[in-house]
Amino acid sequence: MSPLKRKKLSKIRLELDKLDNSLIHIIKRRTNLVKKVLKLKEKKNQIVDQKRIKLILRNIKKKSLKNNIDPKITNRIWKNMIWSYIDFEKRNFKKK
Repeated sequence: MSPLKRKKLSKIRLELDKLDNSLIHIIKRRTNLVKKVLKLKEKKNQIVDQKRIKLILRNIKKKSLKNNIDPKITNRIWKNMIWSYIDFEKRNFKKK
């Protein structure tokens, strides 16, 4: 790789690092909201809502296409996020 390309790569990676930091803050906010939702659930079987999951994924696909983003990427990201939070809820569910 040429020195110029290496410099450009380094600059792009710095931008990616900044973006990752922003995502961490967003994930923290999302986690706090999920904790609030979890407090409202009375039974563990309320954690997985297939209807809601399908709705979210359908909306993400529409938004991805509208924003010219490969929907396979966003679908995979959101599925992983959803199931990660489902796992989080199951681990943190406290029966009343």
